[in-house]
Amino acid sequence: MRLGVLDVGSNTVHLLVVDAHRGAHPWPSLSEKATLRLAERISPHGNLSEGGADALVEAVRDARDAAHRHGVRELLAFATSAVRDARNAAEVLARVRDETGVDLQVLSGADEARLTFLAVRRWFGWSAGRLLVLDIGGGSLEIAAGVDEEPDVAMSLPLGAGRLTRDWLTADPPALSEIDKLREYADEQLAALNLVPWDRAAATSKTFRTLARLAGAAPSGQGIWTPRSLTRTGLHQVLGFIRHIPSGALGGLDGVSAARAYQLLAGAVVADAALRRLRVDQVDVCPWALREGVILRRLDALTTNESD
Repeated sequence: MRLGVLDVGSNTVHLLVVDAHRGAHPWPSLSEKATLRLAERISPHGNLSEGGADALVEAVRDARDAAHRHGVRELLAFATSAVRDARNAAEVLARVRDETGVDLQVLSGADEARLTFLAVRRWFGWSAGRLLVLDIGGGSLEIAAGVDEEPDVAMSLPLGAGRLTRDWLTADPPALSEIDKLREYADEQLAALNLVPWDRAAATSKTFRTLARLAGAAPSGQGIWTPRSLTRTGLHQVLGFIRHIPSGALGGLDGVSAARAYQLLAGAVVADAALRRLRVDQVDVCPWALREGVILRRLDALTTNESD
């Protein structure tokens, strides 16, 4: 069957269309995204601005139309931290539903962590043993760990790369004092972590993929099956040079998205703090994340007749 997943995140609205049935690899047939940076459209009072809501409605409408054109039977639409944290979230969601017919479901941070963990577990399989998963988004950092498909621990912290860039880094590139204060804040947020030991540490998200590429991992052109990893040593080296580079120049480097270059340094600081706190020397980069987890969870729920 053809499923669509609409992911309203802190940076982008991303439509993924897949042809899949239960037990099979969910092959993507379409991937479209619009960059809205909703996290930057939150007012000092905590509301998503009228302009941000307008842009969201338009992006959801466009994604809905694209899904219809491509024969999607079911559209799974969800929103994460930017909408979740907005004080006027209920009003914005009602407007989206009324004007587009799409019912956006807001995922909790813990649910984000659980669904991402499911995708990573399926990707690496049972041979990964007890698995640790880290995911740096625009608004939050998700952490999950466990030995099964349902993690024993699933949590979300306000350590998203976009959020921290907005709140802590004012210059471009920022002063060392700003970076030090951000590092202290990240350390404080992570101080209470006390996870059980794991056999394999994995990371997903655009931030980790970009940092791994800058540290020497294979380019995306070599395909999703190519193993990629990021070591703490490599991450330290990347941090050492990107903190001196303006985001405009950083966006011109191989593997760096121009639209996300401005938040890469904050993401690197969080990644470094998390790996240091958890005593992780290396993470394996997984190409599957939250969207694939949503798809897999839905496919698991299908009966044989529904999946035909």
